[in-house]
Amino acid sequence: MNTVAVAATDGMLHFELSLAYEIFGSPPAALPGPWYDVSVCGARGIQFGRFLVEPDRGLDGLTQAGTVIVPALADVDEDPPAELVEAVRAAHESGARVVSLCTGAFVLAAAGLLDGLGATTHWAHTEELAARYPRVRVDPDVLYVDNGSVLTSAGKAAALDLCLHLVRRDHGSAVANVVARRLVVPPHRAGGQAQFVTTPVPERDGHPLAELLPWLTRRLDQPLTVEQLADRANMSSRQLTRHFRAVTGTTPLQWLLIQRVRRAQELLETTNDSVDTIAEAAGMGSAATLRRHFHRTVGVPPDAYRRTFRV
Repeated sequence: MNTVAVAATDGMLHFELSLAYEIFGSPPAALPGPWYDVSVCGARGIQFGRFLVEPDRGLDGLTQAGTVIVPALADVDEDPPAELVEAVRAAHESGARVVSLCTGAFVLAAAGLLDGLGATTHWAHTEELAARYPRVRVDPDVLYVDNGSVLTSAGKAAALDLCLHLVRRDHGSAVANVVARRLVVPPHRAGGQAQFVTTPVPERDGHPLAELLPWLTRRLDQPLTVEQLADRANMSSRQLTRHFRAVTGTTPLQWLLIQRVRRAQELLETTNDSVDTIAEAAGMGSAATLRRHFHRTVGVPPDAYRRTFRV
């Protein structure tokens, strides 16, 4: 999937196109292997607001790519350009992994690539996507949806999350973290996290979780219960769960599990420790428990992950 083609047509939004080109077109320092070969595919002289884009090749270049990125459309009330829809469909039929950012999901839906699958787009347009394409299972509450060869994201920052998710899939957690640090963004937000939360991520003093989340990340190796976390935060278990959902879009224990799996990924990539040792360091208790949760979350067993992404 290291050959990436970014589709470009009139009426797309420049933020998502630029974001994709920045992430996949800028290799991190000290990369242990090859990076992506990125091209922009579309008609000549495409106007993106005040910007003029000169693509590397035509839309037929999408069929030569391992990964196709479809940026956001500015006007979802209009049907997506027919030539773009056909090119994206042909690319997928040729074996490409097809990824939409924000309202680019309307292109994938028009091409029939989302029929019977879960998908998302910017929360302001999820109802329209569901109404126009009833065979698509639209989830308005998540950041992105990974169906393997077809992926969709919500808007703006969620598009960045999905691009980092792809880097993590292709190159491992350590490399994705390097890219995230360069961009000065959080290294991982799970796709199932809520698009729209009532409370921002707690970076200010006085927020109920402002001290708890950093405290938790330093103690992932320790057995922790919701009751212990609630006591630490001086609130009831019900209050804690409500605050966690407002901030992270998930429950305390599910958040803990994801952080522990990410810690295990980093240790598998950067150390020679046994799976038993890593399970203990990540707070999983046993190798069997780590293997079960790791396989369910990442999609492969820890040993296979290490063989692929060992730094």
